Amino acid sequence: MSIKNILKYLICGLGNIGDEYANTRHNIGFWVLDSLAKELNIKFEIGRHAYIAEAKYKGRTLILIKPTTYMNLSGKAIKYWLDKENISKENLLVVVDDLALEPGILRMKKAGSDGGHNGLIHITETLLTKDFARLRFGIGNDFAKGYQVDYVLGKWTRKEEEVILPKVDMAVDVIKNFTTIGVERTMNFFNNKK
Repeated sequence: MSIKNILKYLICGLGNIGDEYANTRHNIGFWVLDSLAKELNIKFEIGRHAYIAEAKYKGRTLILIKPTTYMNLSGKAIKYWLDKENISKENLLVVVDDLALEPGILRMKKAGSDGGHNGLIHITETLLTKDFARLRFGIGNDFAKGYQVDYVLGKWTRKEEEVILPKVDMAVDVIKNFTTIGVERTMNFFNNKK
């Protein structure tokens, strides 16, 4: 692999396309990537299986994707762009909502289980590995038994947004650090931050 490809990263934010999903908890991955794109002054365009944007950051090439496959087929978009851009799985980062974490809590992991998340299940099945970095963004689990789907596809409350929005900015910093100092140091630095 060339030095050029070692310095190339695929950053995928998970979510569902369509206005009805725009401000839902399940779409936090899209929110984070939109915020990163804004900071890097780039715009998303429609591409194969995903909205895509490309940026240069500190000598790295960042390929940002928001899959258009819907959550349950997220792996399709990731595999396509990893192959097309010749990016190694070590340079893949998936930004994903997580019910097991309180709203706004961020956890960087270099690998791990899918935790029952349909997006992660499909990515793991498609890439034939669970060894890829993921930034878990807590959305909480304040729902009655049997109402998980309604909760994750529900809109953030105004009170929740006050907690979430500053953490979206922090998630952008996590991504930038992942591409410059690597997953281990990023985990050490951010996983203990409140």
